[in-house]
Amino acid sequence: MLTPIAAAPAGVVALRAVGTVTTDDYDTVLTPAIEAAIMDHGSVRLVYELGPDFKGYAAGAAWEDAKFGASYLSKWKRCAVVTDHTLLADAVRAFGVIMPGEIRVFPVAGLADAMAWAAA
Repeated sequence: MLTPIAAAPAGVVALRAVGTVTTDDYDTVLTPAIEAAIMDHGSVRLVYELGPDFKGYAAGAAWEDAKFGASYLSKWKRCAVVTDHTLLADAVRAFGVIMPGEIRVFPVAGLADAMAWAAA
């Protein structure tokens, strides 16, 4: 499930993944938040936390993730991924070099730093 993080600075979409992320989360939470950011700011600044309660993606959500990223490719300004999951952090770093905009990984304890970086 994706839930908004209430303490996000103005202009930053901040979401927390808890349990299993499903296709419904993309349709009802992520896509509307990203589209609103693009409408209001022309670009996306995202903080995406995958903390200890994150279990993974449902099968359909993995496909939604691929489609989602491609749909808004030119709109990404900054993306902070907040996680202590080593494999996820390594994957973000590896694929981040081919993504537009800036992508940076922060530890879960660095959520406030991720918010500040994304907003800058």
